[in-house]
Amino acid sequence: MRYAEFENIISSPRMSRYLAACGGNTKKAMTLYRRNLQLSQELFTVISCFEITLRNAIDKQCTISLGSDWLRNAANTGGVFDNYNCRSTKANIADALSNLHAHYTHNKLVAELGFGFWRYMFASHQFNATGRVLLPIFPARPTSTPAIQYNHTYVFNQLAQINKIRNRIAHHEPICFSQGHPAKDTRYVRQHYAIILQLFQWMSIDVGALLYGLDHINTVCGEVDAL
Repeated sequence: MRYAEFENIISSPRMSRYLAACGGNTKKAMTLYRRNLQLSQELFTVISCFEITLRNAIDKQCTISLGSDWLRNAANTGGVFDNYNCRSTKANIADALSNLHAHYTHNKLVAELGFGFWRYMFASHQFNATGRVLLPIFPARPTSTPAIQYNHTYVFNQLAQINKIRNRIAHHEPICFSQGHPAKDTRYVRQHYAIILQLFQWMSIDVGALLYGLDHINTVCGEVDAL
C-alpha cells in the first residue's frame, strides 16, 4: 500500500508522530506503525496472563479468609466493603452483579471485574477491609528494608503502572515512543514488561513455562530499535 493511501485510512495526525520518528521516511513510518500494533498485541497478551493469575490468586486467598461467596457478600449490607472508604469497590461489584443478573456465579463475578478493581484490592482501605491477607500471594517478594517497604502500597503502585500501559493499549495509544517526544523508544515497554516479570516471580510463577510460545516482546522491541 502506498503511504498516501495508508495515511488516508489511519489519519494524518495519527501518522505524523510515526513519520517524525522515522525522519520522514514513509516506508519506515508504515513499518513502525505495524510494529507498534505487534508490540501492543504481544504486551497485552502478557498482561492478560498476569491479570488472570493475579485475580485468581486474590480470589483464592480471600476465599480462605472470607468464604466461597466473599465478593458478593463483601458488597452486601454489613459486608467488608459496605463503608464509605470502599464505596467505589462496592459499586463495582454491584454493577458486575447487575450485568450478570440471573447468570451469576462466583467465578463469573471474578471474571467480570476489571484489572483496576483487582489493583485496588491493595489500596489501604480495601487491603485492611479484607483482613490484610493478600501479601502472601507474593511468597517470593523481597524482605523490606528501611529504604524500601515491599508492602501492599508498593504492590499497589506497581500494579498502577501495569494498569496504565494496559489502558494505553486498550485505547489504541502508541507504546513505541519516548514519553512526550516523537522518537521511537522501547524503554517504556521494557520497563513495564520488567515489572510484570518481577511480580510473576514474586508469585513464584514459572514465567517461561506459563508464557511459552506467547511472549515475543524482546524480539519485537529489537525490531523497533533496529528501524
